[in-house]
Amino acid sequence: MLDILINNAMIVDGSGNPGYFADIGIKNNKIEIFKYKQPNLNSKKTIDADGMILSPGFIDFHAHSGLRILDEPLHEPKVTQGITTELIGVDGNSYAPFKSKEDLHEFIELNSGLDGTISQDVFWPTVESYLKAFHEKTAVNIAYLVGNSVLRINTIGWENKKASRKDIDNMKSILRESMEEGAFGMSTGLEYPPGNFADTNELIELSKEATSLGGIYHTHVRYELGDKFLDPFKEAITIGEKSNIPVHITHLYQSSYSKGGSSKILGLVEDSRESGLDVTFDSYPYIYGSTRLIIMLPDWTKDGGVKTLKSILKSKELRTQLKKEVTPRALSWEQVWLTYFKLPKNHRYEGLSVGEISRSRNQHPIDTICEILIEEDLQTCYVALGANGNTIPHFINHPLSMVGSDAVLLGDFPSPRTYGCFPTIISEYVREEKHMSLEYAIRKITSFPAQRLGISDRGLIKNGFKADLTIFDLNKIKSKATKDNPKQFAEGIEYVLVNGNLVIDKGKHTKTLKGQALKN
Repeated sequence: MLDILINNAMIVDGSGNPGYFADIGIKNNKIEIFKYKQPNLNSKKTIDADGMILSPGFIDFHAHSGLRILDEPLHEPKVTQGITTELIGVDGNSYAPFKSKEDLHEFIELNSGLDGTISQDVFWPTVESYLKAFHEKTAVNIAYLVGNSVLRINTIGWENKKASRKDIDNMKSILRESMEEGAFGMSTGLEYPPGNFADTNELIELSKEATSLGGIYHTHVRYELGDKFLDPFKEAITIGEKSNIPVHITHLYQSSYSKGGSSKILGLVEDSRESGLDVTFDSYPYIYGSTRLIIMLPDWTKDGGVKTLKSILKSKELRTQLKKEVTPRALSWEQVWLTYFKLPKNHRYEGLSVGEISRSRNQHPIDTICEILIEEDLQTCYVALGANGNTIPHFINHPLSMVGSDAVLLGDFPSPRTYGCFPTIISEYVREEKHMSLEYAIRKITSFPAQRLGISDRGLIKNGFKADLTIFDLNKIKSKATKDNPKQFAEGIEYVLVNGNLVIDKGKHTKTLKGQALKN
C-alpha cells in the first residue's frame, strides 16, 4: 500500500522538459511514477490534484534560517512558499564548528541583526553536532555551508590580521573535518567581519581544500573592492580560477546606484564560464535588500569583536569620526527602514526610516544608529532600496541563475521576499510577464540547485527520488507580501511534502516536522 497517491496533476518534473500527466505514488519517502491509470492502487491518503501543477519541492539557495528555524521549526514564511530545502551557513556566517562556547555566543550576538538569536543554550563544537539539531525537528530540509568567519575565529580570533601559513593549515584542517561531517563547501561574506579580513590568497588556499572534497565556493563578494562595480566579482572569479573550485556568486544584481549596466556584470560571468570556470549565481526578484544594521559601520569598528564595537558605539569622539565616514547603503537615509526592535520603547520605530527616526529624536542619523544598536544589543536590521528594478529580469532569466531568497526572518517589517520570493517567480515571471516558461522556472528552483550541491536524489520527479514535492495552482499562486505589509503568506500553494510527509495540506500547515539535514 502506498503512503500517498497524487492523481490528475500536470507534472513539471524539474528537468526543464515539457510537463506531462501522470499519477505519483509515495512510499517510504520514495517517488513512483504511474504514467497510465492503475485502478487497483491502494493508498493511505489520496490527493486529487486536478487542475494543479506538481513539481519537486523548491530549493532556496540563500537562507538565513540557521538559528531561527530551531526556535520556530514550523518555518511558515518559507514552507508556505513551497520551499522544502534551504541552503544555510551563507555569507560566511555559520554556527559550527566552534572551539569555545563563548566565541559562538559572541558571534551570534555580532550577527543577530541578520540571523537573529536563539533561546536555547547551544554549543556546537562540530558540524555533526549542529546538523543533529535539525534532524526531524524542522519543517524543511537544510544543507549546510561552513562560513569562513568561523574558520578565522577558531584560528586567528576576531582581529584584522593576515593569516600565517600555520593559520591557513589550521583553517584547512577545520574545513576538511567540517566537510567530512556533511558540509557542502565554504561560504564567504566579504562585508562581514571577521571573515572579510581574509585576503584573496587565503580564500584561494581554503578553496583548494574545499574543492578537493567536492565542495563549492558560495560568495557574497567584497563590494567595496576596487571600482566597486566589476572588481568585486573579478576577485571571486580569480579565487575560482586559481583553486579550481566551482564558484557560486550569491544575490547577483545591478545596484540602483551602480556605475555600470547589468550586461557588463553578466558578461563577466559568461566570459569566465566560456574560459572554463564552473560559475553560477542566484538572484531574487525584489528591489529591496536587507541585512544587519551594523554593516553600515566601517570594518575598524568591528576589528576585535563585539566588545570593541560596543565601546566604539559609546564613544563620542569616535562617533564624530563615524559621521565623516558612514553613508547610507541606499540613495538616502529616507530609504533605509529599520525593523526588529526588542525594547518596548523602540517598537514605535518598526518600519520607519533612519531619517524619520533621527528627526523624531532630534539627532544626527549616525547618533540614532549608534544609540539604537547599543540599546538593542546590535540586533536591529534594516530594509533598503538596493537593486535596479529594470534589470532584475536580466539576472533572474539568465541560464546560469537560480533563486536565493536571502530572507531575513526578523522584525515586523522584513523585506517582502521573506514571505513571497518563490511564488513571485512563478506568478510574475511565468504567468504574468511571460519572461520564461514554467518548465524553465521550475528547473531553476529545483533540479538546478540540487545539481549544484551534488544532491543526487532530490530536485526531480523521478522514480526512486525522495518525495520533496510542491503542488500549486498556476492561476492562483502569488505573493501577497508588500513592503508596507510584508508578513502575509503566499496564495496558491495547496500541498507541500517534505520527505514524503504532508507539511502543507490544502493550504494549511500540518505542524509536521520531518525535515532532514542533508549531507555532502
